Amino acid sequence: MSQTWSQAKKTQYKKYAMRASVALSCALCAIKTLAAFATGSLAVISSLVDSLSDVVASLVSFCAVHVSSKPISCTHRYGYSKAEHLSALFQSAFIGGSGIFVFYGGINRFLNPIPLKHTGFGIWIMIISLAATFGLVMFQNYVAKNTQSMAVKADSGHYVSDFLSNGGVILSLFIGKWFDVYWPDTLIAFIIAVYLIFYAWKIGKEATDFLMDKELSTDIREQIIKIVLNVEGVLGMHDLRTRDLGGMYYFEFHVEFDGSLILSEAHAICEEIEKQLNKTYPDAQILIHQDPYGIKENRLDDFLNQCPF
Repeated sequence: MSQTWSQAKKTQYKKYAMRASVALSCALCAIKTLAAFATGSLAVISSLVDSLSDVVASLVSFCAVHVSSKPISCTHRYGYSKAEHLSALFQSAFIGGSGIFVFYGGINRFLNPIPLKHTGFGIWIMIISLAATFGLVMFQNYVAKNTQSMAVKADSGHYVSDFLSNGGVILSLFIGKWFDVYWPDTLIAFIIAVYLIFYAWKIGKEATDFLMDKELSTDIREQIIKIVLNVEGVLGMHDLRTRDLGGMYYFEFHVEFDGSLILSEAHAICEEIEKQLNKTYPDAQILIHQDPYGIKENRLDDFLNQCPF
């Protein structure tokens, strides 16, 4: 995917998204606490627990975005962008724990049913929560799409689950109010718990892949190879390695030239390669090793010849 936003704009919008997230999560906790006490609904309580996890996760994400936006330093010459993925890993553990807590509460409520109260008040509170959450999710998805921020993406996931849970809670309260049936309240809580646990696993896996420097997608790798080989003077390339530095890509590869080229000519070709790559991937960090064409050497590609790309 082409990256069109500047690094400064990405940082600015990531901070906007995190501030909005912290403010909304605190507001939702306050009004859902009122609804939980008024109705006694386990589904509302599970949604409140979800929102409490959002507060913690959003604060962690906010701190991570602040740290990740720091410029490179003598001790961190690749920058601090992995702070976002460390925060996502923490969030996955916290979200998973919240899901287990709600699931346990569901079992207890199933064994000891409790009738709901003041369901009309609870419905209006959850409708307000639903509308506010929808607005935040739309904004966070916009920011995540343009910044590739793992922290914003993970935080948005909390609110997607919150949005779904709010809809489910409204449904369970409506059924309880008009049909005097309360088992859907417990069922909705179970569904929310399962979703939280599944989402925690998904975010944890993605954050771990990043921290372990998983290769970028096959499409990106193929596009890099195409761009490099189309530069005049390039006779071949090998040992391409890629990784995501947190919204900014890192490419490392060997390029093969005519062995009779002088160093300044080879350097000029490498400059052109970087220029062409940066048109598609602005701010990408690129490391190129120059090889004479046809030389025999041990190559990473030979060692990884069973890879699909």
